[in-house]
Amino acid sequence: MTNFTARLQRLFKPSRGWVIAVPLLWLTLFFLLPFGIVLKISLSEAAISIPPYGPIFDYANETLNVIVTFSNYLFLTTDTLYVSAYWGSVKIALLATVLCLAIGYPMAYAMARAPAHWQLVLLLLVMLPSWTSFLIRVYAWMGILSNNGLVNNLLIWAGLIDSPIRMLNTNFAVILGIVYAYLPFMVLPLYANLTRLDTSLLEAASDLGSRKFNTFLRVTLPLSKGGIIAGSMLVFIPAVGEYVIPELLGGPNTVMIGKVLWEEFFHNRDWPVASALAMVMLAILIVPIALFHRYQSRELEE
Repeated sequence: MTNFTARLQRLFKPSRGWVIAVPLLWLTLFFLLPFGIVLKISLSEAAISIPPYGPIFDYANETLNVIVTFSNYLFLTTDTLYVSAYWGSVKIALLATVLCLAIGYPMAYAMARAPAHWQLVLLLLVMLPSWTSFLIRVYAWMGILSNNGLVNNLLIWAGLIDSPIRMLNTNFAVILGIVYAYLPFMVLPLYANLTRLDTSLLEAASDLGSRKFNTFLRVTLPLSKGGIIAGSMLVFIPAVGEYVIPELLGGPNTVMIGKVLWEEFFHNRDWPVASALAMVMLAILIVPIALFHRYQSRELEE
């Protein structure tokens, strides 16, 4: 009995393996398993059935047949709609990320340099819009940007324009909506990085005769590179697959991969092609994720 108890204690003794097991189980259930299902569907043939695709494995007459097709991936190269959707998604997400960085960096810098008793208040002000419904906030922009919305009425009242400017259902509205929705994801990593900045380096640069702008370019900006990369990844990756904002604020000329995915799944009910779309999008997003992981590994080594 004593030996059995000792074996149980050794088996369940806290170790690195048990600590890693929990996140590994989480990733397996909520990433690898759904990923495998989507990959399986993308290699299947479309069928008029429920679910609307054929099986990959077919066992008949004591023979296991594996039916795998790559026609769904080849089909993506034959229609310019899908290429345009990928390019449009990357272009809009990249532009929105640059604008978030241009707006978010001064905000994060001002927050990090503010007095300590004001930093929490400013941080809450940045996070406060995220506490309301994402859908309601996007709907609010529909009212602001419409022809009879707040912006057009204000410009007409000020005498700057004679007729309403078409802002809703354009790429401009989509980019504006993405910048508004994802700006906190840029500000927060930058703020966390800038608050850890060693101020003695700034003082040393000032003592050596460096001007403030030169100090910012030579010291502050390079040292905040980690926050810039982290914030850019947090904005760019979800923006590529965004569906709600292009659907509500975009027009017929706004083609993004999230909208095309939804139409393939629910309108056309072509699950294999939609799954192939999702797999290619994931392959595209793996590139910035891998670069970010490589940068983090180098930072830890240094």
